Amino acid sequence: MRPLSKYLSLSNEFWADIKFISERSGYSKSKELIIPSIETIAAIYKKNKLDISKIVIGDHITDYGQLLLSYLKDRAYGLNSLAPKLLMTKEEAKTEYEKLLPIRSYSCPQPMNKQKGNKRAKSYFTCMINMLIETEINSIPCNYDPKNLLIFTDQNKPFYVLSRRVDGAFPTIIDPISIWEIKEYYNTTTFGSRVADGIYETLLDGLEINEMQKVSNRKIFHYLFIDDFNTWWNMGKSYLCRIFDLIHMGLVDEVIFGREIFKDIPRITKIWEEEYLIRNH
Repeated sequence: MRPLSKYLSLSNEFWADIKFISERSGYSKSKELIIPSIETIAAIYKKNKLDISKIVIGDHITDYGQLLLSYLKDRAYGLNSLAPKLLMTKEEAKTEYEKLLPIRSYSCPQPMNKQKGNKRAKSYFTCMINMLIETEINSIPCNYDPKNLLIFTDQNKPFYVLSRRVDGAFPTIIDPISIWEIKEYYNTTTFGSRVADGIYETLLDGLEINEMQKVSNRKIFHYLFIDDFNTWWNMGKSYLCRIFDLIHMGLVDEVIFGREIFKDIPRITKIWEEEYLIRNH
């Protein structure tokens, strides 16, 4: 999922309104995401004694108000139409993983999950991401499991270090071209704090990357991979909305849902390779 260009570079005030409206009206009801009406929005602002004149003047919806409504509709329609089709169950992910295994010999990590007993298995989504990246980048280096913080340098000296370790970096953790986080939650039965924290971690990474890019005038591609139908669709619709917001706030370049890895990894790795060749020309 890539951002819709018309919602990029919007003001902090716009995102404050989106968050406020979403939190007070609710994100979802039953099996679908909510699109609040202008009457509902007006009632929320009135109840909280907040000025709504930028959104509604009398019976007239302002251009700004129309933009808010348009975004809320596009967010709901986009997620309602795409997420249920793209997110996989553990069994579906296992099937896809086993299809990839015989295609070639892989040297990338294929980690196990951190669960115990009969839930112990390969981290299918992570394994497939690693395998697909390795297939596409050929012999170019890639760090599939960084053990240290990302370092950005200037004149061969560190000038910016991110606060968190990430799940992958291309080609290395020193001046990477692209970085990514993977949030796969197969077997999760409740939407706990660990899952919610994943969103805030991506937000922090995005804020720091944006700050670094401003002072260095360089582009870092930042991705979030997510999977598990039950966790994200059945239990986590509100967090899918927040992820949709993160993309349009410019805090992550793309969010790749489940099955999207098969078409999107070949596409994005071509971008990485081109940048790698430019830097190493």
